[in-house]
Amino acid sequence: MTHALHWQKSTFSGGGEGNTCVELAATPTTLHLRESDTPNTQLSITTAPLAHLIRGVKSGHPFHPTA
Repeated sequence: MTHALHWQKSTFSGGGEGNTCVELAATPTTLHLRESDTPNTQLSITTAPLAHLIRGVKSGHPFHPTA
């Protein structure tokens, strides 16, 4: 069963009503991003890889190649 996502505009989008906003929707395990001018194109990521990326960026080493 697919649930409708509740999209929220970023506060960094200038607060305008036009199609120039970054929007975010979340489920318990996945974050979804899209631009309001292309709502059918979405980037989705689960929370574990996103947390890993954020920790890496904060540490100054976002990319760790695997051997």
